[in-house]
Amino acid sequence: MPANLTPQYYAAEERYKAAKDDREKMKALKAMLGIMPKHKGTEKLQAEIKRKIALLREELESGKGKGTHRISYRVDREGAGQVAVVGTPNVGKTMLVNSMTNAAFETADYPFTTRMFQPAMMPYEDLQIQLIDLPPISMEHMENWMPSIIVNSDALLIVIDLASDDLLEEVDTIFSILNHHKMYLFQSEDQEYDERWLAKKALFVGSKLDRPESTDNLKIFNEFYADSIHLHTIGLDDAEAVERLKADIFRMLDIVRIYSKRPGYAADFSNPFVLPAGSDLLAFAGIVHHDFEENLKYARVWNSDKYQGQRITRDYILHDKDVIELHM
Repeated sequence: MPANLTPQYYAAEERYKAAKDDREKMKALKAMLGIMPKHKGTEKLQAEIKRKIALLREELESGKGKGTHRISYRVDREGAGQVAVVGTPNVGKTMLVNSMTNAAFETADYPFTTRMFQPAMMPYEDLQIQLIDLPPISMEHMENWMPSIIVNSDALLIVIDLASDDLLEEVDTIFSILNHHKMYLFQSEDQEYDERWLAKKALFVGSKLDRPESTDNLKIFNEFYADSIHLHTIGLDDAEAVERLKADIFRMLDIVRIYSKRPGYAADFSNPFVLPAGSDLLAFAGIVHHDFEENLKYARVWNSDKYQGQRITRDYILHDKDVIELHM
C-alpha cells in the first residue's frame, strides 16, 4: 500500500533535514508524525520516526543530566539521497568510495586512516547521490558522533573484506555495534523486526574479490549468511561491477525521478524532481509550486511503458522517469 504522504509532510521532512540542532530535529519529527496519514502503508515509517524521536530524547536528557555539551556532527544533505558507508578497519571502504565518486580520499594499509566523515557525490545516470565515508568501527573504538550520522542517513552501505581471515568476525562486529544502538539492518520489505528499533536499509558489499583468498572466504560466508544477507561482490578494478553497485544503491533508496513539462514545450530532462517511491501526482504538484497543489485541474503523463500524453487523476502513482505536464 503506498504511503500517500502530503506536501505538508515533505515540508516538515525538509525542516528535519535542515535542522541545525537536536531540538529542531525533535520538533520537525513530531510534526512529521502528527501530519502523516495513519494506515498500513505508513506503519514502518511511523515506527522509524518514533525510534528517531526516542533516540533524540535519550540524547537530550543524557546531555542535561551530565551537564556537559554533547559533541554533534551533521552532514548537510546533497543530491537525491544520503548513504553512510560503514565497515571495520582496512576493508577497502575508502577505496570503494573513491571508485564510485570523483573523490581522492587518502587510503593506506594501516587501520584508521579515515578519522573524520568524508562526503562525496556519486553520479548515477542523471542524479547525484551522496556517499559518506565514515571512520572504521570496532569493538574497541567508535567515534561518539557516528551513530547520529548513521541514524540520519537514508541507507547504509556495509563493506566487508572478502580477503580477510576475520571475515565472519567483521560481520559479527558490525551487527553487534549497530544492534547496541538499537538499529536493525534489512534488505527487503518483508523482513520482520522489533518496531521499537530503527530499521535501516542496507546493502552488503564484499570487497577485494580479485584477491586469491576471497574464493574460499566467500564460500565460508555463504555457509553462514546466504539465507540472511544478499552480498554484492566487487573487485575495485571491475568497472562494470562498480556501475552495477551504483544501480543497486539507487534502487535501495526507493525513489523516483520525475521530469516536468510545460504545455507546448519540450520536457526538461536536466534536473529531475526526486520523490519517494509511491508518491502520487498531488505530491509532485505540491513541490513544483503550491499553486499547482491548490488549483490543479488535470495533468498529462509520458513514459516509456504505456503512457503518451494521457490525462491522469490526482491520485495517480508516479513511476520512475515519468514526464508530467501540469494544468491549472
